[in-house]
Amino acid sequence: MNKLEQMLAANDYLVADGGMGTMLMAAGLEQGDPPEMWNVLHPDRIRAVHRGYIEAGAQIVLTNSFGGTRFRLKLHNLQDRVFELNKAAAELARAEADAADHPVAVGGSLGPTGEIMEPVGALNYDDAVAGFAEQAAGLAAGGVDVLWVETMSDISEVRAAVEGCRQATDLPIVATMTFDTNGRTMMGVTPAQAYAELSAMNLAALGGNCGNGPAEIEGVIQAMYATNQVYPFVAKSNAGIPEYVHGHLHYNGTPEVMAEYAIKVRNYGARIIGACCGSSPAHIAAMAEALANTPTERRIVETAVAEPTPTRTRERRRRG
Repeated sequence: MNKLEQMLAANDYLVADGGMGTMLMAAGLEQGDPPEMWNVLHPDRIRAVHRGYIEAGAQIVLTNSFGGTRFRLKLHNLQDRVFELNKAAAELARAEADAADHPVAVGGSLGPTGEIMEPVGALNYDDAVAGFAEQAAGLAAGGVDVLWVETMSDISEVRAAVEGCRQATDLPIVATMTFDTNGRTMMGVTPAQAYAELSAMNLAALGGNCGNGPAEIEGVIQAMYATNQVYPFVAKSNAGIPEYVHGHLHYNGTPEVMAEYAIKVRNYGARIIGACCGSSPAHIAAMAEALANTPTERRIVETAVAEPTPTRTRERRRRG
């Protein structure tokens, strides 16, 4: 058994971390700058984010490598530093996980390329596989326990990411998609379709992340769990809906709101529960406490997905 499997076998649920980008912006990252460069420029700040989530109760932390493919890094002329930046990201998270007072697994974050796959777009499948393999190699070298493909919209891109990961390493893989377009991904994939396709990829876990707030992810987990009551599902919702307040982007999901969401998604079948954009250690602490003090009441809900809340922003491609 790998570390994630061991932790799932020993626990009814696992608490995952929250947003990385939100925390880095608060620490001084400028809009448009590549967060991955902070792995070498400001490693102390990256470690502080991981440490904050672990101290809040997180049992899984994701590396600061969401935009770490050559496709994203080339926007900043960093495409030749893929291995270096991803290895550094993994080493920082690994150091904090190893120093924790409870078992913590490190997930190597691989986000979407930002390009559209053929035949709709211009990104060739083999090129995508090679790009993800390059990133996965750096994350594996840095010591991650699992590769974490997240915020995906296209099944073919998930497939390319999984194939690339397996070309680079034999580490387990988790994959999550974002269902932010009327209960579907941007490419039209429903939660049930995502489960059917992703569960055939021999993943350690799968589920949903990001999107339009807790209600949406609750519906995603309901739909997936109604299909299979054994598979480990992942729920990592944004902390509510983003709104501009006094010129700054603010998410309206309080720690109390996210604590309620955590209980709901566990009841609906999620085994790995965390947060995404707009969240902080305060949200994770509230969620961990609520989960620890509330009994699980599993229930199958025969539904597709919760009625989506209207999207306030399309800027969802940077985890955090």
